[in-house]
Amino acid sequence: MIFDTHAHYDDARFDEDRETLLLSMREHGIGHIINVGAEMKGCRNTVSLVKKYPFLYGAVGVHPDGAPDFDETCIEELRQMAKQERIIAIGEIGLDYAYMDELDPDEAERTKEIQKNCFSRQLALARELRYPVFIHSRDAAADTMDMMREHTKAAKAEGSFRGGIIHCYAYSPEMAEEYVKMGYVLGIGGVVTFKNAKKLPEVVERIPLEALVLETDSPYLAPVPHRGERNDSSLLPLVVKKIAQLKGITEEEVIRVTEATAKRLVEAGTVSVN
Repeated sequence: MIFDTHAHYDDARFDEDRETLLLSMREHGIGHIINVGAEMKGCRNTVSLVKKYPFLYGAVGVHPDGAPDFDETCIEELRQMAKQERIIAIGEIGLDYAYMDELDPDEAERTKEIQKNCFSRQLALARELRYPVFIHSRDAAADTMDMMREHTKAAKAEGSFRGGIIHCYAYSPEMAEEYVKMGYVLGIGGVVTFKNAKKLPEVVERIPLEALVLETDSPYLAPVPHRGERNDSSLLPLVVKKIAQLKGITEEEVIRVTEATAKRLVEAGTVSVN
């Protein structure tokens, strides 16, 4: 069945129909979902959702938007949440430089350093706990790659490397190949169906299917023809269809191989998928 490796069902946009929607997923061919925290409240809610729904797994982490408020108290709470049952990764963590051109140069540089510090401390937590990482990177290709190289080298040296997902991959095919060589997989979602997606279809064509996983980023990034609407995991068959077309294979093969890769990531987070 389809495995959605990145969703945010803790988001307020699901408040009115969350339970009905989640309980309908099996009818749509969705077997498992990883709910990903992006800020502390979302992480707490993720832990609660995972306890309630046995087909959910969770990741906990602070998105770069939350970096200014990130402190040692956050680290300790994340450490304790990460040890809860079926929490299997540290994420969504990373760098986001999308709006830096709106800041004056000094403020932009300070903001980047704050994000890097937040990211670095959470990468260190992942090494400590021996967990995979789910990486957010937007308009920050070089800095993200530099920090991921350092993390990977350190984790492999100490035997704590567990891989992870480069979420909503949006950079070049060449960089994608480098991430795969390092031991990461790429999250592919609704963006691959967008008409203005130029690099991502090439990435999907070039990267082995075994290094790709399916994701929604629900409630964001719904695939065509639902672009702009609230996204949820039931729309992933549209992503599966596009990947199958790009690679010249069956939709069944896309589902089978990406599910197996996602389950290996869960197992890397010290949890067995039933």
